[in-house]
Amino acid sequence: MDGRVTISGLEKVYGQGAERTKAIEDLNFEVDGGEFVSVVGPSGCGKSTLLYLIAGFLDATEGTISVDGDPINGPGTDRGVVFQDYALFPWRTVYENVTYGLEEDGVPKDERQNIAQKYIDMVDLDGFEDKYPKELSGGMKQRVGIARTLAYEPKILLMDEPFGALDQPLRESLQDQLLDIWSDLGKTALFITHDVEEAVYLSERVLIMTRHPGTKKTVAEIDLDRSGSREEIVTSDDFAHFKNDVWKSLHEETQTEVTL
Repeated sequence: MDGRVTISGLEKVYGQGAERTKAIEDLNFEVDGGEFVSVVGPSGCGKSTLLYLIAGFLDATEGTISVDGDPINGPGTDRGVVFQDYALFPWRTVYENVTYGLEEDGVPKDERQNIAQKYIDMVDLDGFEDKYPKELSGGMKQRVGIARTLAYEPKILLMDEPFGALDQPLRESLQDQLLDIWSDLGKTALFITHDVEEAVYLSERVLIMTRHPGTKKTVAEIDLDRSGSREEIVTSDDFAHFKNDVWKSLHEETQTEVTL
């Protein structure tokens, strides 16, 4: 399946000379096409840096990142990014925000209208096409951001704590909606979060990073039966087992960070 991300010997250093700060060190990891992987780690371990490197917003200091064997040399439409802060244009309606990338790519009006409506409907915003961001709740704004990213049909979804600023009930609702979208579309998803429960609930695997400078500590395989309701999943013994394993591994890193 398309959308495989391969990370080899990745290093990212900011600054020069005495001001050099190593954010990521010797990171090796692979995300299979169509897989949902979350990344957790202590504050400052390079989680967001990793996502921006895969997005092509930053250049690696050492090592390589490739998509389906092709090295990343900058941003591309094969990778779509959903940010925590929504990043919507306040002067554009929901429809106009979703179609922005399509307009930039010269997609004909009728075609982009059909594409935009498909993804607006997918995120349950039918009827809000003509609303402006100031008229939307935080959860609705994030759904617009997801629809805008999906509209140009990337192979890979890169999500940087997209639900971090939302209250818990809304956060859970959007997690469920995201899983439905991922299941329907079969895209590769890399999800940055600081929430262990969120990582376990969403993911097939969780990459746990070490404290600064970040590298792979371990990878947790999350083999959950997701055929039941959310309540059945999160109250199951398996969920508690996986959540505790990830938490313990992460806690070891945060404790080390505090005591040094």
